[in-house]
Amino acid sequence: MDNKYLFGPVSSRRLGVSLGIDLVPYKTCDLDCIYCECGKTTCLTIERKEYVPVREVFKELQNYLQEKPNLNFITFSGSGEPTLHSEIGRVIGFIKEFYPQYRVAVLTNSTFLHKGEVRKQLKGSDIVIPSLDAVSEEVFNKINRPHAGLVCSDVISGIIKFSREFHGEIWLEIMIVPGLNDTEKELGLLKEVIQEIRPERVQLNTLDRPGTEPWVKAARRTDMERIAAALGGSELIE
Repeated sequence: MDNKYLFGPVSSRRLGVSLGIDLVPYKTCDLDCIYCECGKTTCLTIERKEYVPVREVFKELQNYLQEKPNLNFITFSGSGEPTLHSEIGRVIGFIKEFYPQYRVAVLTNSTFLHKGEVRKQLKGSDIVIPSLDAVSEEVFNKINRPHAGLVCSDVISGIIKFSREFHGEIWLEIMIVPGLNDTEKELGLLKEVIQEIRPERVQLNTLDRPGTEPWVKAARRTDMERIAAALGGSELIE
C-alpha cells in the first residue's frame, strides 16, 4: 500500500535507519528559510490545526509496523514544520503506547516551543532536534524569513524552557550560512544561548544541496571547524 504520511525508511546521518512521518502538506511552514533544500515555503502560516487526519496516520503506522521492521527511530520531519500539526502529541503517544520498542525523534524549527501546549505534546519523544540559526533578530529575519507573527526572542525562550522540562535528549542544530551567522558577534551570542540551553549535543550543519536562494553557499570545512571550536566543541554533521 502507498503511504501518504509515512516516508522511508531513510538512512539518516544522525539517526540511522529512520521512518519519517510528515504531518503537514508540502511546504507548509512558519519560516521560509533561505537554505531550505525542500524549496520555497508556499504556505507561510502560524495556524496550528489537524492538517492531516490523525486516524489515517494511525492506520499507516499500524500497517507498516505490524511487520516489526528494524528501525533506529521514527522521526517527525518532512517538508514543513511538524509542530504546526495540533495533534502531534497524540501521534507520539500512539507510537509510545502501541510500539514502545521504537524511539521517537522530532525535528523542529523551534518556533512553537514557547507555547506550553507544544512543549507538553513533545514530552513523550526520546530526542528532540530543535534548530536555532541566529540569536539577533536581524540575522534571524535574514536567514529564516519568519511569518510576521514570530520573533527570535520567543524562539530562544521556548528552547530554554523546553530544555528545563524535557526528560529526553536535546540535540541543538545550527545551520551555518556564510556571511550571516558565522560572524564573531553572532557566534558569541549563540554560545551564550547554548550555555543556557545545555543541550546534550550541538550539531553544526551547512548547505548540502541547493537552497531556496542561489547565492547561499556551503561553509568550508576549515570554517566549520573554526565555528565548532568557537561554540565550545560542537559536532559537524557529515
